[in-house]
Amino acid sequence: MTIEIRLFATLAEFLPPGSRSGTAILDVPDASRVADVIESLGIPSTLPCIVLVNGEDTDTDRSLTAGDVVSLFPPLAGG
Repeated sequence: MTIEIRLFATLAEFLPPGSRSGTAILDVPDASRVADVIESLGIPSTLPCIVLVNGEDTDTDRSLTAGDVVSLFPPLAGG
């Protein structure tokens, strides 16, 4: 199935070659979870991130369906 992945800030370095503007289209196996996509991109499991699927806050155990848009953000800090 095909999904769109959007990686922001420091996570963008994990996008596959040829990706543009922090976005890539990926073919992933049916029944993939967000965690599977993160692993396939080589993002370390110890690197915290905020996960959105289709604009909704979720966790890495969420199952994906064709056409989903997965957005990953590094945690933000500030004051």
